[in-house]
Amino acid sequence: MERKTADQYPQELLNLFDTYVHGGIDRRAFLEGAQKFATGGVTAMAIWESLRPNYAWAQQVPKDDSRIKTEVVTVPSPKGNANIKGYLVHPVQKTETKLPGVLVIHENRGLNPYIEDVARRLATEGYLAFAPDGLTSVGGYPGDDEKGGKLFQTVDKPKMNEDFIAAARWLKARPDCTGKIGAVGFCFGGGVVNMLAVKLGVDLSAGVPFYGSQPTAEDTAMIKAPLMLHYAGLDTRIDAGWPAFEDALKANHVKYEAFIYEGANHGFHNDTTPRYDAAAAKLAWKRTLDFFAKNLKG
Repeated sequence: MERKTADQYPQELLNLFDTYVHGGIDRRAFLEGAQKFATGGVTAMAIWESLRPNYAWAQQVPKDDSRIKTEVVTVPSPKGNANIKGYLVHPVQKTETKLPGVLVIHENRGLNPYIEDVARRLATEGYLAFAPDGLTSVGGYPGDDEKGGKLFQTVDKPKMNEDFIAAARWLKARPDCTGKIGAVGFCFGGGVVNMLAVKLGVDLSAGVPFYGSQPTAEDTAMIKAPLMLHYAGLDTRIDAGWPAFEDALKANHVKYEAFIYEGANHGFHNDTTPRYDAAAAKLAWKRTLDFFAKNLKG
């Protein structure tokens, strides 16, 4: 499939797709709305297909990369859904030294190949990376984002939050971890990173939410970890919550850095869809790596 970029689509259409991805409308409603953009022999269904993830584009670090080793592990979650499975990636080391950990939190589709690749990218940077699958209690990521999105709607959300908290505490307590952990998440996962910052307090050493929903002012008062926040300039849905969040961060003297990437859409870091913005994604990722190095390796 030919790779397209966001500027090849009307912004109204991209906004409509964002509404669909986040459960505001179903696929039928998206197709009906996309019909007015179906011109020149291009059908609404073809538009939908072109906007969906293509995971062949996402592999920056191959699964068999010699710098890493991967495994699927199950973490106990007694306060959540009993357990949560995830993708653990270790850097291959010449000496057995402890490493800082980074939790990688997926979007609202489950642990798809894009998120697994992000975990591998972090492992090549010297982190013990763990990407838990919030869909574990309903059978796990089904291999298809459309099905994953439907399954996501059936998960007990408070219990799933407890699953992510259990995963973070498990990573921090591992004998091969230094005890310093960070968390990075995207979309739904960005909101989870903010939740972890609230719930874990000083047990989280750094949080990086990408276009994540914001906590309340009351919850923000509980955040102890430094945060790096990435927002997309065209993402009016999520950006609307930023001013109040920033006020709460300042009022509670939380250390934070925030960046708004003008001209970028929600999901700009996800390199499997046309909403990917290469310049914004690369800059945000460099900033993220520098932030983790400062707060987890220092």
